[in-house]
Amino acid sequence: MAEHTPLTMKDIAREFGISVATVSRALKDSPRISAERRAAIQQYAREHNFTPNPIAESLRHSRVKPQKLIGVIIPNFVHYYFASVLSGIEEEASAHGYRLLVATSQESYEREVRICQAFYENKVCGIIVSQAKDTQKYDHFQRLMDAGVPLVFYDRICTGVNASRVVVDDYMGAFNAVTHLIETGCNRIAFYGSSMTMEISKNRFNGYKDALLKHGLPYDEQLIRICDNRADAEAITPELLQKDAPPNGFFAINDDTAIGIMYTAKRMGFKVPDDVSICGFTNGYRAIACDPMLTTVEQRGKRVGEEAANILIGHVEQTIPLDKVERRIVRTKLIIRGTTR
Repeated sequence: MAEHTPLTMKDIAREFGISVATVSRALKDSPRISAERRAAIQQYAREHNFTPNPIAESLRHSRVKPQKLIGVIIPNFVHYYFASVLSGIEEEASAHGYRLLVATSQESYEREVRICQAFYENKVCGIIVSQAKDTQKYDHFQRLMDAGVPLVFYDRICTGVNASRVVVDDYMGAFNAVTHLIETGCNRIAFYGSSMTMEISKNRFNGYKDALLKHGLPYDEQLIRICDNRADAEAITPELLQKDAPPNGFFAINDDTAIGIMYTAKRMGFKVPDDVSICGFTNGYRAIACDPMLTTVEQRGKRVGEEAANILIGHVEQTIPLDKVERRIVRTKLIIRGTTR
């Protein structure tokens, strides 16, 4: 059964043809609302399992002017990419006299909601965020925007709200990487990606698929895996390499996954890149710390962070109107090293 969107005070107000303020007073048992009207509204709220939202409450009652403090939400610090994005944000923010308040969602929707509430309570002037993997409801972002708090998304953008965003050209990065694999002799190329609920996964997958199509290679669902970390890559790669017709190329959504594929292939006796070519996506420090060094798509995280901070500060200082959605794309670059021929 599909999960229902939680009932809001705006929904109750629409049902009764009254203002949100009247609903709020009725739910708080205010004597300013007639007893009959209060009872009707409260009963409707109970029957529809209405739960007051703490973020919305804090927004309604806040009277303190925001500081020159930017909230930054990072999914995790494991990946070099997010650390490099933070570096870019900090550099640009500092140059304009802003400080950062940084938190990690740890890929949790519930934690992300709590962070948004905490950021607002700490009176940040705006928020830069890459959403958690399991975030599929966006009310917490929309409430902040409705309250005049500018949001800028980076990397994992939220399509559920109309906010500014900075992304890399994931599609072309993947397309060029897979084209390189094909042009250097690979004709069975596996794809390791994240959940297709995320735009970056869809875009990189589409780049992979279109590169196959352009070069006349068949698309084979048996070569597609949802896998975006080294441990999982090491666990699932043997099954692919033991097939009668194993892949001779792999494109992975990040460097850690690509490195997991490479070390698994080597342990199984495959030569990299003679038997198996591998390409990642990030170009972090680990890409040059493995043997052979990793061919990968340079994601330019620092530049993404600089652009995100630049847009947010523009919204805060009103050089970019709050209602103007900025969309910026940072170009990627294929870095060819020893894991491809």
